[in-house]
Amino acid sequence: MTRNATSPRRSNCPLNVCLEIFGDRWTLLIVRDLLFKQRHEFKDYLAAKEKIASNILSDRLRRLEENQIITKSVHPADARRVDYRLTDKGLDLAPLLFEMALWATKHEETDAPTPLLRRMSDDRENLLAELRANHLGSTAESQSHVPPEPVPNRAGRRGPNRTVSK
Repeated sequence: MTRNATSPRRSNCPLNVCLEIFGDRWTLLIVRDLLFKQRHEFKDYLAAKEKIASNILSDRLRRLEENQIITKSVHPADARRVDYRLTDKGLDLAPLLFEMALWATKHEETDAPTPLLRRMSDDRENLLAELRANHLGSTAESQSHVPPEPVPNRAGRRGPNRTVSK
């Protein structure tokens, strides 16, 4: 398993590892938006009804990238924009999000669409395959067979730690 050792973990307990990677409300909402709402740009997350602050969004996107949950690349239509995508590791979070959504709707009032919830419980494998195909299809279209362009870091330098890797 890979790990970016920016800070040591409190423990290697599986639940602690998960909580340290995405144990705040914003991180999983970003993953939700990538997976279900096809949001791929910074401005898209800012427009969500949860109203994340831009500094928190920047921090969570950076942490998701460091933990190889997402990648970022130059937007295919406009080099001034950044495009965020889930990695395979990020796509593997879908069943966890399904379970959390199903648990919440069982115990609390939510506004989750009933057909989607039904598919999460009754047609899980097909829904997972569809989400993965949709995501990978949009990634393949945007990246085709062109090598990814590095995204400039804060100092304006382009470096290998800022490229998209598959």
